[in-house]
Amino acid sequence: MSDRYSYRVIWSEADQEHVGLCTEFPSLSWLAETPEKALRGIRKVVSGVVEDMRANGETPPEPLSTRKFSGKFQVRVTPDIHRHLVMEAAEEGVSLNRLVSARLALG
Repeated sequence: MSDRYSYRVIWSEADQEHVGLCTEFPSLSWLAETPEKALRGIRKVVSGVVEDMRANGETPPEPLSTRKFSGKFQVRVTPDIHRHLVMEAAEEGVSLNRLVSARLALG
C-alpha cells in the first residue's frame, strides 16, 4: 500500500539537497543529492513505518488516492466577507457556491 501514498520532492535551500516528502506522513522526510534518491528514500521510510504500524496493530493512514471525497466542505468567513461574496455572485449572475468554487479552482 505504501506505493499509493502521495509523494513529492522539493529543493531545500537550507540543506542544499532535495527533500522527499509524503503527504499522508507529514512528519517524515528524506534528504538526498538527487530528486530520484530523495523519492526512493522517502518511499523506503514510509514503507518501513507502515510495516511497523501493522506489526504493532496500528492502522496506517489511508492513501489520499484511494479516499472518497463528497465534494462538500464548509468554510467560515466573517459576515463582511460573506456579504461581499454574495454581492459579487449576484453581480456576476451566479450562485455563491459557483463563485467560490471557481475562485478555489484558480487556486
